[in-house]
Amino acid sequence: MKIVVIGGSGRIGERLVRNLRQEDCRVFEASPSYGVDAVTGQGLAEALAEAEIVVDVSNSPSLEGPAALRFFEAAGRNLAAVGRAAGVRHHIALSIVGVDRLLAGEYFRAKQLQEDIVRGSGIPFTILRSTQFFEFISDVVQEGTARDIPISPALAQPIAGEDVADMLADVVFSDPFNAAIEIAGPEQFRLDQIATEIATAHEDGRRVVADVHARYFGLELEERSLLPGPDARIAAQRFDDWLRDSLQPAGRAAARAG
Repeated sequence: MKIVVIGGSGRIGERLVRNLRQEDCRVFEASPSYGVDAVTGQGLAEALAEAEIVVDVSNSPSLEGPAALRFFEAAGRNLAAVGRAAGVRHHIALSIVGVDRLLAGEYFRAKQLQEDIVRGSGIPFTILRSTQFFEFISDVVQEGTARDIPISPALAQPIAGEDVADMLADVVFSDPFNAAIEIAGPEQFRLDQIATEIATAHEDGRRVVADVHARYFGLELEERSLLPGPDARIAAQRFDDWLRDSLQPAGRAAARAG
C-alpha cells in the first residue's frame, strides 16, 4: 500500500511519516523540499502514481488570508484532479476544530474552502479537525512583543502534535468516514493560562496579557469558539507531561526541527 503525505517535511508530516514507516508502510514524502509542489502541480502526478491513500497535512507558507486562499484552493484542486486520475481510494485532510464557526477570519475561510474541495472531489475522504497544538501555542508565546504577550482568554482544548500524528495514522488504517471528525486534548484551558505556564517554564520574563480583543488568525474569538463537540476523539497526553518533555534537550531539538 502506497501512502503519500503532502507536507511530509513539516511538523506533523515528519511525525506521521515516521509512524507509518514503523508499520512497514510504503510512504512517499511530498513537499517542495522533495520536489513535489501541490500548488503548482510540479511532481504531483509522479508522486501520486499507484498511491492508494493521500494524507494532506500541508499548510500555507503565509497565514495572510489572500495568500492562504490561493494556496489551499490551488493545492486542493490539484490534489483532487490528480488523485482521481491516479485512483486514490482515501483522501485524508488535516483541518481545524471550529473552522465553520470562524469564517469571519480569512485564513479559516481558506481552510473551509479546502474542506469543500475535498468533500466535492469524488474521492472517499476523511477530514480530521484538530484543536490547537501545544507546539502552536508555544510558538505564539515566543512571538509577542518586547514586554508583553497579548493573547485571547478564550477556552481551548489543545493537543500534542505527536497525538495528532498518531490519530492521523489511525485514520490511514481505517475506512473513509466521508465526514469530518474532531480530535482534542484531554484538558480545557484558557489560552492565556496555558501561555502563562509555557512562558514561566521557559523563564520568559514578559507578561502574558489576557486581551479579549487579541487577534487569532485575524479575528476576535468568542469564549467557546475553539472547543470541540461532545463526540471528539480525546488524546491521552496531558499538558504538564508535554511541557516537561518539551523542556528536555531532545524535546527542544525536536521542537526546533518541527
